[in-house]
Amino acid sequence: MKVALTGIKPTGILHIGNYFGAIRPALRLAEQYDARYFIADYHALNTVKDGSELRRAITGIAAGWLAAGLDPERVVFYRQSSVPETFELATILSAFTPKGLMNRAHAYKAAVQQNTEKGEDGDAGINMGLFTYPVLMAADILLFDADFVPVGRDQTQHVEMAQDIAGAINYNYKKELLKIPAAAVQEDVAVVPGLDGRKMSKSYGNTIPLFSTESVLRKHIMRIVTNSQGVDEPKDPDNSQIFTLYKLFADSGEADSLAARYRGGGMGWGEAKEELFRVANRELSPLRERYNALIAEPERLDGILASGAEKARTIASRTVKRLRKAIGIDF
Repeated sequence: MKVALTGIKPTGILHIGNYFGAIRPALRLAEQYDARYFIADYHALNTVKDGSELRRAITGIAAGWLAAGLDPERVVFYRQSSVPETFELATILSAFTPKGLMNRAHAYKAAVQQNTEKGEDGDAGINMGLFTYPVLMAADILLFDADFVPVGRDQTQHVEMAQDIAGAINYNYKKELLKIPAAAVQEDVAVVPGLDGRKMSKSYGNTIPLFSTESVLRKHIMRIVTNSQGVDEPKDPDNSQIFTLYKLFADSGEADSLAARYRGGGMGWGEAKEELFRVANRELSPLRERYNALIAEPERLDGILASGAEKARTIASRTVKRLRKAIGIDF
């Protein structure tokens, strides 16, 4: 069976955009592939420098994915930091990675551009973790013989760099030591609108938390920005972020019925928001219960991740052993 690998960076609180845009599409892959999911806690270290905050984020991400339906019996689910072979492989990969390739990484270039626009030195505040981020990501991918890495179109560069680095090693040693991965571009992933109509994102501050209480969920939904159309005016469901969100939670019959009410007039934005809250809370309530139960049992959560790490290290050790022998470290 083909292998698919997905990394999850533990930064911030999971929101509805994460659920429909990343979690559900990734979980569907487990139905088709040998799926491997890892919490990229060392990647998060580039931006999260508070230990308590990072621990909370790791716990929240792990509990969130499990609550959303990830089955640790069917997939390999582990923390990046629990697989030391990742960092040994990253060191090996670094010896075959041109600095010029790192100079072209999108995240690094964007940071340099921001500094330049502010009149600062291009490398001001940029740490080596950010600069060498693509090497560590390549290690995450190549360590597990991934055939496919699901990404958005704007993230294909990471997989392309892993391809380049693996190709350089295979060419040097005249062996296929590392599997060349492919980017599985997810074209049909939902773009979830936020409270202000822009794409839901923590950076915009327009998110709806995924595992909040009912009252907090309703409060956020009631804050969705609308136009000034009155109750009796017909409304276009196709140009309403409330309806776009509603369709994500509702079945087709419910969506068709509400769309007709939009077009017929007689329904205000407040009622539309109440309908959105109803279907959203219906789907999220069982997820919320599972999430809270997992958070309340940290030992259980740690056990799941430890078991996943054991499975991951079994796979990872084979890759590192193969590399160590080829480069001349193991005799």
